[in-house]
This record gives sequence, C-alpha cells and structure tokens, in this order.
Amino acid sequence: MNVVAPKDKLKPADFASDQEVRWCPGCGDYAILKAVQRTLPDLDVPKENYVFVSGIGCSSRFPYYMSTYGFHTIHGRAPAFATGIKMTNPDLDVWMVTGDGDGFSIGGNHMLHVLRRNVDMQILLCNNEIYGLTKGQYSPTSDSGLKTPSSPTGSVDSPLKPLVFSLGAGARFISRGYDTQKNLPEIFKRAHAHKGASMVEILQNCIVYNDAVFDDVLARDVAAERQIHVEHGQPLIFGAEKNKGLTLNTRSLSLEVVSIGENGVSEEDILVHDEKNKMIATLLAGMDGPDFPTAFGVLYCDPAPTYELSVEHQMDEAKQTSSAPSMDALLREGHTWEVK
Repeated sequence: MNVVAPKDKLKPADFASDQEVRWCPGCGDYAILKAVQRTLPDLDVPKENYVFVSGIGCSSRFPYYMSTYGFHTIHGRAPAFATGIKMTNPDLDVWMVTGDGDGFSIGGNHMLHVLRRNVDMQILLCNNEIYGLTKGQYSPTSDSGLKTPSSPTGSVDSPLKPLVFSLGAGARFISRGYDTQKNLPEIFKRAHAHKGASMVEILQNCIVYNDAVFDDVLARDVAAERQIHVEHGQPLIFGAEKNKGLTLNTRSLSLEVVSIGENGVSEEDILVHDEKNKMIATLLAGMDGPDFPTAFGVLYCDPAPTYELSVEHQMDEAKQTSSAPSMDALLREGHTWEVK
C-alpha cells in the first residue's frame, strides 16, 4: 500500500522572495517583514491563497519581498484593489500593507470605506509619522511643530490618530504593535483570526528622516513606564513595578492614571480591559503624551458580518427569487424607442 507523506510544513524562508530587500539600513520595515514571514507558516492557509496588496511608499515594497501573489498598486488606492480581489475570490487571504501617508492622506477616503464595509482582510499600517520615500515631508500622523522640507518652520497640523479614525469609520478590530516587538506575530495572528477588516497599527522607525520619533515610548529605559500591554479580561496595569493602572472617571468619561497602594487605590479599582467595549477602546487608542502610556495589543475586537459574505448572500437570494436571466430582456426593459 502506498502511504502519502504529509505535506512539509511551510517555513518563514518559504515566504521570502528572491528579490533584494532594498530599504535603508536600520529601517523598521525589515523587522515587520520578518514578523510577517514568521507568522504565515502558522496560519494553516495554502501558500497559493495569500495575496499582498500595497499602495505607494517605503512599506509598499512589501509585495516584492513576499513569495506570494501580490499587487503593488497606486498611491492611496490599495484598499480599493484589495476589496476587488476579496470580492472576486473570497477564498483568498488578503493582506494590505500601507503607510501613514499612503493610507491616511491620499488614501484616507478609501481606508474609511474598507473599514466601514468590514471587508475581510488584514491591514498593516506601518506608521513612521513621516513621508520617507519622497524624502521627509510631514505626514498626517506627524507631531505638531515637526520641522521638515515641507514644514521648515514646523508643522501646524494636528496629528491624526489612525486607530481613533478606524473606530470612527466602523472598524471591528483594531490593534497596535511596534516594529521590533517580539510578539508582533501574535498580534498578526489575532488579526488574521478575526473575520472582517483588521487594522494593525505598527509604530515603525524611519532612521533617515524621523529617527527616534518613538523613543519616548519604546526606548528601553522608559518602556515599562510608557507602555501598557492590554489583554482581554485583565486589569490595565503597567509600570516597572506594576504599581500603576488606569481607571475610568465616570463623570468626564475619561481615563486616569493612578498609583496602586496610594490614596486608597487597590488593584480592584483598576479598569479591566474588555475588547468589545468600543468606548474604552477609543480612549485607549487616543492615549498619548507624557501623562499616559501608549496602549499595545488588541484594543477592540467585536466581529460582525463581513462585506463579501453579505454581498454573496444577497446574490444567492436574488438568484432564488428571480427568473432565469435574459440579456435580451434586460436590454429591452424600461423606456425604449426606435430611431428611423
């Protein structure tokens, strides 16, 4: 009897293309690329089903470096292409890679609609708060006052918060990580497990045009005090000694940082993270500045029917209730006339 050997498990190297990776030395995109390549072998998806779609920007070179199907599309329009791909063949596993400029400036309108429609795909937002490919202009997420070639005396814009935007657009899954985070693949796996549009913001360093922009959050000597890693069902505690936490001021509906053991505050007073609570997710997504930590992990996950399945069901119902289609009848229905 012939015994068929089980198919060899895919490895990260199986997802690396033969193209030379051409980002600036030290760019955070290298770490993100490796994290994605480490993630895919664990997802139990046929390799031929993966499709990577990107727009324009440094991170948008992703499809070249992935040994999968891919499309390097046009500036800001990756969500439209990705939606078309998923609608045409819902069995495909679609990953969209974008940047803060590509995704939230020229592509802001397209991003809004892919999120509100809840098209089933993973959206990886590489946020370095700068335009890197076009040599350092300020982007929608850049800090106010940032001096760049396009804002030589300092940007007067208020920075856009991608995850707050995403929730406002109707996203059902938002999360945040950073480029060198060891458990970044775990965040990608959670995003992939969610059926619908999954937004993953990745804080990413641009060593040339915006170096160390996230050091106030990511530097080793401040990370414990400036980061909070959220987990569903667990209290929102942080700090080097795990002695700080977040509470909800029910009067102002705002978050407050408290010290456990001071002023009668105990661990029981700390807010417990609930992934399905959109209000808390919005507050966590908007936290920044020296008085609050930056939240990492899955901030919100509340599944809803996906766009492509809803459209498919609508088409099936139409077929069941309609007579056999006729192109001739379609062309002749409604107002017609003859020209002699």
